[in-house]
Amino acid sequence: MEKHKNFIGGEWVAPTGDQYTEIRNPADTNDIVGYAPRSAAADVDQAIAAAQAAYGAWAGRPAPERGRILYKVANIIEGQIDAWAAELTREEGKTRTEARMEVVRAVEVFRYFAGEAWRVGGDVLPADTTNTLLYSKRVPLGAVAIITPWNFPLSIPVWKMAPALVMGNTVVLKPASATPLMALRLMGALHEAGVPAGVVNCVTGSGAVIGEQLATDPRIKAVSFTGSYAVGHALYQKTALRLTRTHLEMGGKNPVIVAADADLDKAVNIVVRGGYGLTGQACTATSRVIVDRSIVDEFSRRLIAAAQKIVVGPGLVDGVQMGPAVSAAQRDIDNDFVALAAEQGAQVSVGGNEVAAQGYFVRPTVVTGVTAQMRIAQEEVFGPVIGILQAADMNEALALSNDIAYGLSATIVTNDLRQAIRFADQAEAGMLKVNQPTAGVSIQAPFGGFKNSGSGMFREMGKGAVEFFSQEKAIYIDGN
Repeated sequence: MEKHKNFIGGEWVAPTGDQYTEIRNPADTNDIVGYAPRSAAADVDQAIAAAQAAYGAWAGRPAPERGRILYKVANIIEGQIDAWAAELTREEGKTRTEARMEVVRAVEVFRYFAGEAWRVGGDVLPADTTNTLLYSKRVPLGAVAIITPWNFPLSIPVWKMAPALVMGNTVVLKPASATPLMALRLMGALHEAGVPAGVVNCVTGSGAVIGEQLATDPRIKAVSFTGSYAVGHALYQKTALRLTRTHLEMGGKNPVIVAADADLDKAVNIVVRGGYGLTGQACTATSRVIVDRSIVDEFSRRLIAAAQKIVVGPGLVDGVQMGPAVSAAQRDIDNDFVALAAEQGAQVSVGGNEVAAQGYFVRPTVVTGVTAQMRIAQEEVFGPVIGILQAADMNEALALSNDIAYGLSATIVTNDLRQAIRFADQAEAGMLKVNQPTAGVSIQAPFGGFKNSGSGMFREMGKGAVEFFSQEKAIYIDGN
């Protein structure tokens, strides 16, 4: 089985100390996918130095030239979609269909931000004096750090890296230690497309070792992080000490409000897609369903029936609709939350136990009788576990929706335009949807959360990503 290497300065480099971490298929723990480097501080230092050394030449290239290279990366990945999807499924566990969608999204993101090379500019402004040219322009930051989670091992690195590169920055990528191999495969595509040595670098291993160094090294000019609130908060405390530009995308406890007038079959479909798609392992996954009291029993019955029909198994098997948890630890977290909910008085109506298989499987779970004070209503589970709360009316539904430390995504299912508009005005989340699942984002739209779901100052995707990875300068030219 292959021992992978870090990608530093345009070369594949073995880790200092020659230490590796075994990566196993979460659907079949007998299947060793590969061995990832367990990097030391010296490896991180080498990657930062390579990014810093490559910065001047890369930033000095015309932006359209950088964009053309990113377009080549998209073409390379597009030519290998099925192979990449199969590898992603083996490493992370999601179904083949879900993995293929992730690879396609990576292609789309590279193409979108490649196009930004021809669109991003500044403004020509009216000057205060005659014969004076006043304009603004966006310039890159320098070497930047990107720290990504295990649940989207390809698309999240891409949607951070693509805008960083097109704006002229160089990158040190630290992927999640549970799923690092897709990031290394991505390095190969970038290298093949002609990205110069040192412009992109990837070091894998412990977040405590690598993250600490990326957060505190003065050569790193910005840090973009996606992961848990606890890790993001600790990271922010370090980057704040040296005023490093930092973007944090953290947890969510995303609600779906099912109004009294909702089409129940439609509502169930929206909740199933949002809560059980990707095994519930998405920051935007549906975790809470707040249902009008008049329809809660019928809605619950239909959701339970739908959950029982979901086919759970290895993602590479045809017909499987939901794969495993990414790890034994995540499987145990899912089951522990369900057990705690039962102890606190909720009813586990379906699921809540393991599937007998050689993998980290969890059954789609519905927990009814949930109240706002229960931990399962307040804390992110990150698994296929949906809690149902009931509300007397829309006032209470909105209050329950907002009574949470997170604010990433929220949905309402209704046929009443007035209720939809009220929801859009009053729901406290960075992404709001009407009659659509909480999960799923568009490249061209700003993505980020309120409260503990994000740092709030910057957004990912769209123009927000370009703004984070660049800074603006104003130029005054006296023509007198």
